Amino acid sequence: MPFVLIDLREKKVAEKEHLPSAINIPLKELEKYKDKFPTHKKAPIIVYADSDELAIKGFNIVRNWGYEHTAYLPGGISAWKQAGGQILAGALKKEIVYVPKPKPGSFPVEEFKKLVASPEMSDKYFIIDVREADEYATGAFKYAKNIPLSQLEGSLNEIPKDKEIILYCATGVRSEMAYNTLKKAGFKVYFVDAKIEFQNGKYEIISNQ
Repeated sequence: MPFVLIDLREKKVAEKEHLPSAINIPLKELEKYKDKFPTHKKAPIIVYADSDELAIKGFNIVRNWGYEHTAYLPGGISAWKQAGGQILAGALKKEIVYVPKPKPGSFPVEEFKKLVASPEMSDKYFIIDVREADEYATGAFKYAKNIPLSQLEGSLNEIPKDKEIILYCATGVRSEMAYNTLKKAGFKVYFVDAKIEFQNGKYEIISNQ
């Protein structure tokens, strides 16, 4: 799921009626589940209870853990039903499964890791490092061509049309901007939504999702 929905009510109450995709973690047990929450702090977390007072308590606990996209459902399940929302009955899961929704045009980070670690470059892809030349000089993937974002529009003739283009930078921000430029120019292009750091001949790739 691209979000985490938590029913903060007691197990027996939640099993009588709950929202689709909800996970049951009673408010009094919430603190014990801190280590079970997504490692990605931008994961959307939504909590609800029978009263806004209890929901806000749960909201504050999760928000204090650093999840900046935390929210609670005002009015709880009653408001949801009044709005015509679907209600389910039966056992709820307690395991939190968060699968972030990838940004349009993003290349799977795990696949990119395998690609750059491969001893030979696939003929299918053409990798472009859109960082500035001085950044590129500190370290880069051996198959990557350096075309800084600032020079990209004037360098379109250097980019093959018969290959899939993969763009990367240090944070994913410039590569996404470059993606939009090349997409408009008609290229089949992707960008790596990750933080990439080069140091002492080694690199680290950390997904932004």
